[in-house]
Amino acid sequence: MERIPITKAGFEALKEQVRLLKAIERPKVIKAIAEARAHGDLTENAEYEAAKDRQAFLERQIGELEHRVACADVIDPKTVTTDCAVFGCTVVLENLDTEEEVQYQLVGPDESDVQQGRISVSSPVGRAMIGKKVGDEIVVQAPGGKRQYELVDIRTS
Repeated sequence: MERIPITKAGFEALKEQVRLLKAIERPKVIKAIAEARAHGDLTENAEYEAAKDRQAFLERQIGELEHRVACADVIDPKTVTTDCAVFGCTVVLENLDTEEEVQYQLVGPDESDVQQGRISVSSPVGRAMIGKKVGDEIVVQAPGGKRQYELVDIRTS
């Protein structure tokens, strides 16, 4: 089983998603199925079919999240070294074309959210950063062409 890196906060969020789906969404679906079943003939009951489809979707979602929890490798970002870019650290990059600086925390795929400044270590930019030191140039092949950055700073989160 492949281990997936995740921060403690991300791990807790995944577990909470599973808990909410099981404790709130699953009972709602079970109730909807029971109500639809009470309407009689199940062969032409669209409400029943929709509720059963929702149940199947929900159970797949729960299974997938439980698998992610089982595969999680929880890493505390405060314990990482800052001599090079690694999972959990926060990096500051300067775009060499625009001189614009951006800051990202390197996180696992389940926590990635560019708008919140979190980028997956498995993304093209994340993979290109891993192991780089302050002052190193990072070249990323993006859909719009090559992008070049300089790693300006590395710190713990």
